[in-house]
This record gives sequence, C-alpha cells and structure tokens, in this order.
Amino acid sequence: MRPTHRPAPRPHPTARAAGLLLGYVADRVFGDPRRFHPVAGFGRAAASFETLTYADSRPAGAVHTAVLVGATVAGGILAERAAARFGWVGETAVTAAATWTVLGGTSLAGTGRAMAGHLDRGDLDAARNLLPSLCGRDPSVLGADGIARASLESVAENTSDATVGALFWGAVAGVPGLLGYRASNTLDAMIGYRNDRYRHFGWAAARWDDVVNLAPARLAGVLTVAAAPVVGGSPRGAWRAWRRDAANHPSPNAGVAEASAAGALGVQLGGRTEYPHGVEMRPTLGTGPAPVVADLGRAARLSTAVQTGAAAVAAVLALGARRSRHRLP
Repeated sequence: MRPTHRPAPRPHPTARAAGLLLGYVADRVFGDPRRFHPVAGFGRAAASFETLTYADSRPAGAVHTAVLVGATVAGGILAERAAARFGWVGETAVTAAATWTVLGGTSLAGTGRAMAGHLDRGDLDAARNLLPSLCGRDPSVLGADGIARASLESVAENTSDATVGALFWGAVAGVPGLLGYRASNTLDAMIGYRNDRYRHFGWAAARWDDVVNLAPARLAGVLTVAAAPVVGGSPRGAWRAWRRDAANHPSPNAGVAEASAAGALGVQLGGRTEYPHGVEMRPTLGTGPAPVVADLGRAARLSTAVQTGAAAVAAVLALGARRSRHRLP
C-alpha cells in the first residue's frame, strides 16, 4: 500500500488577526521582555556572524544580510507550521508571541516621556545618558533644545519602525513576516551607517530596510494624519507637511514619518544634525517653531495613537488575506 500523506492544515482565517491584536496588547501591558529578549539575542548572533563575513564590500554585506534575514524567515515558517498542528489556538499563540517579541512601541513612547521628564527638570546629564537608547546622535554636543528635537524625530521615525512596520508585515506574511521584518530593521540599525567601516558592508542592509518599509512608512503617514487631532493638531497640516517636505529627506521612509509628525504637532524638524561619524545638514520638515520639551509628551501620545491605529488596520488586513487564502481550492 502506498503511504498516505496528510494534507497540510489549512490556516484559520481569524488566527493571525487575533494573534496580532493579542501581541499588541501584550506590548501595551508588559512592554519589551525584560530578560532574554530575542531581538537582543539576534543582535548578538549577527555581531558574531559579522566576524566571519565582514569585508569592505557590498557583496559581502549582501551575503551577511541575506543569510541572517533568510534564516530568521525560515525559523518563522517552521514555527508557524508547527503551531498549525494545534489549530486555531496554536496559530494564535505563536503569532501573539512573535508580535510581542518584535514590537517596541510601548518602550519607545515611555522613553520619550522619560526624556521629557529629564528635560523638564533640567537634568541634562540624565537626558544625554538616555538619548542613545532613542537614536545615534552625539549627545555630548547637544543642549536641551537639540536633545528635544532629536528625541522627537526619533519617536516619529521609530513609531513606523518599531510598530507599524512589524504589524504590517505580520498581517501580510504572518510569523515569518514579523521575524523577517525585525531582523531587517535590526541589521539596518547595526550596520546601516555611512561611516568608514559600514559604508560598503552596510549598504545592502540599509537598502533592504528601505524596501521593506516603503509601504509601512506610508501607512504610518496616513495614520499620523488621521491622529493629528489627538494632540491638538490639524490633519490638513500633517498632510501638507508630508506632501511638501518628505521627499527632501535623505531617507524615502523616515521623511514620511517625520514630516507628517511635524505637521501634526505643528513644529519644525530637521536642520543641523550631529552624529558620531560627522555632521549632516538635514532639510527642514514642517513650518512651525522648533520643538520644545512639552512637544515630547505630545509626540508620545501621537505615537501611541498611531500604533493603536496600526494594530486595527493590521487585523483587518490579516482577516482579508487569510480569508482569501482559505477560499482557495
């Protein structure tokens, strides 16, 4: 007798949406895992792998990026298939766990509020010590106004990176999408710099991160426009700043997130930007005054509103994608 092969279990249409929402709620309630964070573990593994793959060339960097992202996606595929054996509960649980693991939105907004507290008390030393957890600026050369602007720009950009992008790819591609997106974003944060070491080796990671964020950044822009009234802003102002200024930014995605946030908050971002590798003159985004400390709290509220909207949109997208697939013969 020929061995019979059981057909692969069909996906449950609601499991992915439920898992994304549960994972988002877990991030809101618990924040990042305090110990043994899988993203930190991936970063350590990537740094170790770099000792084997590094060369001052784009091909070497492309191989480094492809292997690490590919291995992460493969792990997500295996996890999702294993979970499918346990039906709806298994699919939902593994999606929720992966979502909670890759999101960082609650910690981002909390760090923004903590920075506002340091600056409000005039504690520049504490503010400078906290800034590297938000962005790669050189805190030693920044005063209170410079730290406020840097923090606000980071909250705006990372709202897209830390939450909207992950939820979008989770809706489109499930657990492999969640893990693959976070791997791509983490590699860009590690090696996607224009300094002497990574100008060539980090090129592939930076360009790949640009590609995977094209759609999520624009979703974040739309949600920022819609959420502008939450912080007393104007949707029309957010939309105008996006359409007028985003294309001037060197990043095709950060420009959308930062310009729409500047318009929603009624402030102006950009200008002289100091990094450890040098100074960049960034184009201005928005037409309001320079941000002040109080605007950081508003930016944190705007970020939370955008994240919540992204979770709702992701659930709807997941339902549509899984139901269409469920109807296939």
